[in-house]
Amino acid sequence: MDDLLSDCVHCGFCLPTCPTYVLWGEEMDSPRGRIHLMQQHREGAPLGDAMVRHFDACLGCMACVTACPSGVQYDKLIEVTRAEVEAEHPRTWTERAVRGAIFSLFPYPRRLRALRGPLRAYQRSGVPALVRRSGILERLSPTLAAMERLAPPSQKAPSLPERVAARGGRRATVGMLTGCVQREFFPGVNAATARVLAMEGCDVLIPKRQGCCGALSLHSGRAGEARAFARRTVETFEGVDVIVVNSAGCGSAMKEYETLLADDPAWAARARALAEKTRDLAEFLVELGPRAERHPLPVTVAYHDACHLAHAQGVRSQPRALLAGIPELTVKEIADPEVCCGSAGTYNLLQPVAAAELGDRKAANVAATRADLLVAANPGCSLQIAQALERQGAPLPVAHTAQVLDASLRGHPAATLLAR
Repeated sequence: MDDLLSDCVHCGFCLPTCPTYVLWGEEMDSPRGRIHLMQQHREGAPLGDAMVRHFDACLGCMACVTACPSGVQYDKLIEVTRAEVEAEHPRTWTERAVRGAIFSLFPYPRRLRALRGPLRAYQRSGVPALVRRSGILERLSPTLAAMERLAPPSQKAPSLPERVAARGGRRATVGMLTGCVQREFFPGVNAATARVLAMEGCDVLIPKRQGCCGALSLHSGRAGEARAFARRTVETFEGVDVIVVNSAGCGSAMKEYETLLADDPAWAARARALAEKTRDLAEFLVELGPRAERHPLPVTVAYHDACHLAHAQGVRSQPRALLAGIPELTVKEIADPEVCCGSAGTYNLLQPVAAAELGDRKAANVAATRADLLVAANPGCSLQIAQALERQGAPLPVAHTAQVLDASLRGHPAATLLAR
């Protein structure tokens, strides 16, 4: 930790890319400011409320890691610091209750599935409009209000088979992570992912017993919880050669398993093996190379760089290459792509005011592209930006890269994407 802290030379290259510094211009809400606070804590300063507020305000987007010319590993620093905060800092009863509720729900697909029925009934009742106009949820709990606003329209989530056979000659056998929020609230993304992989010649194995990968826990300082999820994921996918992930946050966490379980002799090597064979969907498809015919999709899309895809995994060119390979499809770039949309795992629930400001900035930049469709590769980003666009009166359909590819490979019209 001390060696990592000393890498920072306080040059300021990180400042224009840090979302909270962009919003507030406050030095202690910049990466170098937080590193200064971390150093103070290492030298004996207690984790008081003021210091913790600055750490809590960090999105963990890792834009500073990309921008830093000195190679400061801020991602590791903030994860260690957050674990220290959770271990040492006494949070209020309200904070503990909110965090307990979030981490008792979102990493558990079965619990999310149980929520779908009541959520569907609520959304169809006409009550949401009344609740939002009244502002009662904001007064009761900003986190609860954010959850209500961000909840996607509930839809049926049919189960995928455990094996989807390759079309034509088999080129690869891959395991597929279905995720938690992705599985229960974006089932169309998983279905499209499996179809695209199969059409490109992959046997797709989808283990029924898989659970949460631990991304939300890992990025929130709940290291013990994250390790338990990681061990289960390692065990689940141990028999496959490649694991394809279609959620940026999940892929980022799984590629960190080697570090997460490095001190566990029974799991370190197994975790390293899984991390090495984890691939984002776009990353894998570009490595594999195209085989299936691309049919024209006359549509203009704005591509959003999810932070845990672009900054954490370095996957930027691959999604753009896949989209560029679709005839008649035009890709528009979004201004300030390195600045987070404000989703950041649980950030838009725990820091709803800052998240809304960042969402509005991102939505304005998306709207400025005048695209027909927003394409993103992370469920949190999709929800966050869609909600911000709607709030600004400029709603836009949103699709995952897999869904755009799926429409092209199956020869579906662009209207199927624009109807979302």
